[in-house]
Amino acid sequence: MVQEQPPWQRFAGSIAENYQRHLVPAIFAPWAEDVVGLGAPQPGERVLDVACGPGVVARLAARRAGAGQVTGLDINPGMVEVARSLPSELAISWQEGSALQMPFPDQAFDVVLCQQGVQFFPDRPAGLREMRRVLVPGGRMVVAVWGPIEQSPGFAVLAAALERHVGPAAAAAARSPFSLADTQELHDLLTDAGLRTVEVHLRKKMLRFPPPAEFVAQYVWGSPIAAALGDADPVVLEPVAQQAAEALASSVSDQVLSFPIENHLVHAVRPSPTADG
Repeated sequence: MVQEQPPWQRFAGSIAENYQRHLVPAIFAPWAEDVVGLGAPQPGERVLDVACGPGVVARLAARRAGAGQVTGLDINPGMVEVARSLPSELAISWQEGSALQMPFPDQAFDVVLCQQGVQFFPDRPAGLREMRRVLVPGGRMVVAVWGPIEQSPGFAVLAAALERHVGPAAAAAARSPFSLADTQELHDLLTDAGLRTVEVHLRKKMLRFPPPAEFVAQYVWGSPIAAALGDADPVVLEPVAQQAAEALASSVSDQVLSFPIENHLVHAVRPSPTADG
């Protein structure tokens, strides 16, 4: 049975739109080329982007694989709706569905990509087994998850401020993207799912946002934190923004907030039947 996501892991409506407008350019687009480059789709290969969100990875993959070769899958209808609404230079199939129970036959794809999705799976082993199932023998999988939140000061400060001024649910939502930061756990999850030649690459980039108060608003209302806040008055974020501004003052220059983030990109292969055992 597919497990239901906690409420704060669901995206819908304006949250998905804010995610595309503010978070994709600042956070996810800078890493999409790394994910697609590691997967290296070739012309004519079938590519699946799991937890595709608004589709930044899928669109880059389509430039390599070609029109009609890429499918984006996401459990959140709001994300799928935004993905479909954005212009695409090449045809891409967008589907709503769970990574734990994918609506695809066995061995349907040559490359499976997943940027910042596995850590949110209600059952990570089951999701990775599904990703392996739909991959052809010899096919490649690339999974990207964030490193420790402590390596990304802006998000660590935000989580601490939410904990203090809003509550544990909002803080948990802020920390959730960083919940699979242990590289050995990540490696073991993929090998236990039947993947081989598992390689974990640690990379860092600098993220750039508007000043802290605007960063807090943009990130909160475009992320799972918004669902945790529910119908709360936006005024609850004022002390959060104030604490973040004080803590991150040294990271602001010319009205730009800059701080690093660590990404763990994993490349793995589904072995041939003889190697499967």
